Amino acid sequence: MSDEFNMSMRKFLKQVGVTSQQAIEEAMREAETGGKTYAVKAVVTIEELGMTHEVSGEITGQD
Repeated sequence: MSDEFNMSMRKFLKQVGVTSQQAIEEAMREAETGGKTYAVKAVVTIEELGMTHEVSGEITGQD
């Protein structure tokens, strides 16, 4: 793949990572999670290509 593709991909993924972490941290603070474990799912789509990618996992709040 081209350098332009790699750079645009990395920029997008960095934005996803940073903004998602900020949103999750804020939601967990507001919920006062107390060590509870939550199911989490991220979905990335490229509608024009008919592509959907899902990643599922768990996040445990702080005590």
